[in-house]
Amino acid sequence: MEFISKAAEAFISLFTAGGETFAGWVTGIIPQVVCLMVFVNSIIKLVGTDRVENFAKKITRYAVLRYTLLPILAVFFLANPMCYTFGRFVDEKYKPAYYDACVSFVHPITGLFPHANAGELFVWLGIAEGVQKAGFSTGGLAVRYFIAGVIVILIRGLLTERIYAMMTRGKASK
Repeated sequence: MEFISKAAEAFISLFTAGGETFAGWVTGIIPQVVCLMVFVNSIIKLVGTDRVENFAKKITRYAVLRYTLLPILAVFFLANPMCYTFGRFVDEKYKPAYYDACVSFVHPITGLFPHANAGELFVWLGIAEGVQKAGFSTGGLAVRYFIAGVIVILIRGLLTERIYAMMTRGKASK
């Protein structure tokens, strides 16, 4: 009988933990995302939707900027998960590659700008602790992570763009 009781308690504790996580979202990330959305949309309205869209379209004409500058700005200013909304400025055929670049950058930026992806902070802090114990600076590591991240998002963006183009060509011919 004790086994059944403990199993029932363990089962209910899963839902208790889920409820606590959900309550944390309701009081934490959800209002933050809503405020960020309002802020960004307000800035866009103040600057002018046409100006912002024209700037974004100008920089997204070039693959290097489309998969470096735009994701960097999006992740820095909007953080994860709001950064993906900058995809609205990218042509449909580039959206999968833009998303891939963004999702690949939310970890490398964390060392320099922890606000960009608080969920990844525990990974960075664990690595940083090991680096500090080895007697090295975490600042240098953060800069190298950032630079490596920019290189990786460019490569991933270009590859994903090419793969997506090949996949959609195949669909069109069938």
